[in-house]
Amino acid sequence: MKKITILNDCKMNISVIIPVYNSEQTLTAIVKRLQPILEVEATEYELIFVNDGSSDESWDVIRDLSSTHSWVRGINLMRNYGQHNALLCGIRSARYEIIVTMDDDLQHPPEEVPKLLRKLQEGYDVVYGTPQKQQHGFWRDMASHVTKLVMKSTMDVQVARNASAFRAFRSGIRMAFADYQGPFVSIDVLLTWGTTRFAAIPVRHDERREGLSNYNFRKLLTHAVNMMTGFSTLPLRLASIVGFGFSLFGFIVLVYVVGRYLFEGSGVPGFPFLAAVISIFSGVQLFGLGIIGEYLARMHYRAMSRPYCVIRDIVGSASDIAKDRK
Repeated sequence: MKKITILNDCKMNISVIIPVYNSEQTLTAIVKRLQPILEVEATEYELIFVNDGSSDESWDVIRDLSSTHSWVRGINLMRNYGQHNALLCGIRSARYEIIVTMDDDLQHPPEEVPKLLRKLQEGYDVVYGTPQKQQHGFWRDMASHVTKLVMKSTMDVQVARNASAFRAFRSGIRMAFADYQGPFVSIDVLLTWGTTRFAAIPVRHDERREGLSNYNFRKLLTHAVNMMTGFSTLPLRLASIVGFGFSLFGFIVLVYVVGRYLFEGSGVPGFPFLAAVISIFSGVQLFGLGIIGEYLARMHYRAMSRPYCVIRDIVGSASDIAKDRK
């Protein structure tokens, strides 16, 4: 894509959205580190914490922060819906033209936010902050790699391999998925519905200092499967290709058996071989039916109009939040 340079030194209006799950120990530090950054970068700004069914005192901390900082808002969900569902709730509640999303564990340093904003000013609509060095274990990194491969197939953009939860984008993009109500959410895929102007830049990625990561190998793979079956027809195409391949193999075996019988007058010895072939065909059929079943399950959930989230409480002032300098 041809790079577009925008010569604009004016401050932006920024909404920072952070999904929260059992992170009471880091929330105060996030506010303390974000405020000086936003004061420099933005004319008006807000920080939206979306409490995704935390079982600790995270919501109490959010309420205290919103009462002492008028630019901090809090949304408390009825239960745990997942990171992307919580993000979608926050994105739809954002009031300003630029939206920044980041994790609640301070592995995404607030001091790196200006890098995303500078890149966004070059004419891009979405900018990802790609970690210079991952601070996770082997299995977590492996699951993240698999998830990004899936994202590349569903997003259909080259930058998908560099996607991360640390991102900045223009709020106007959300109009492309304003009517989306499905329970399975992938923010990165939804962003591709509104633009093709993506970019990624390397940023610092700190170690988690408090608590344990809420994402593990199983959750990341589940998210990858949800993305494939919820936003892509790739599994159906794969099932069709596999089915066609084994059907062709079965036809070749049939021609071989019939041909040998006609020319030699004998059958092919080896019942185990034929039994194995039958087993393979049966497995392929069940594999295809299983993929179709995943799609039917998602159609079933959408037919039920199951919400992507339900809000319990909202805290925070709706006043001019840029004037707060506590």
